[in-house]
Amino acid sequence: MCKLPDKMTETPLKQWKSGLFDCFEDANTCCYGFWCCPFLACTVSRRFGENPCLPLCDMLVSSTVVVFGVSFVIPPVALSLRASIRNKRGLKGSLYSDILTSCCCVWCSWCQMHLNDFLINETKNSHSTGEQYNQNVG
Repeated sequence: MCKLPDKMTETPLKQWKSGLFDCFEDANTCCYGFWCCPFLACTVSRRFGENPCLPLCDMLVSSTVVVFGVSFVIPPVALSLRASIRNKRGLKGSLYSDILTSCCCVWCSWCQMHLNDFLINETKNSHSTGEQYNQNVG
């Protein structure tokens, strides 16, 4: 028989490494998101372990407005990937904020997800480089 712990320990949620409008702080991400947002979205999707072509479905959903006259305001892939990244990384936020961000600032949302992933990987790489240095010196 397996005994479960009496209390669930809750890990504190972290802030996003970059703010929603911090894409202007990194010129590369800003330009990538502004001029090539579909490619940026595919890059974020691939880095997170999803199919890189998944964000292209958001464009297909948008085209249904033209073809069928049915309006979809919320881009489903941007919303679900944002919520998934937030939950997996333990970031502060809510589904409500994800919906608002995906509806109103979808380009900034993709840039934020891209920057957040880049900054997390950069931090990991700097720590591993320091550990390798300490092992070589010590």
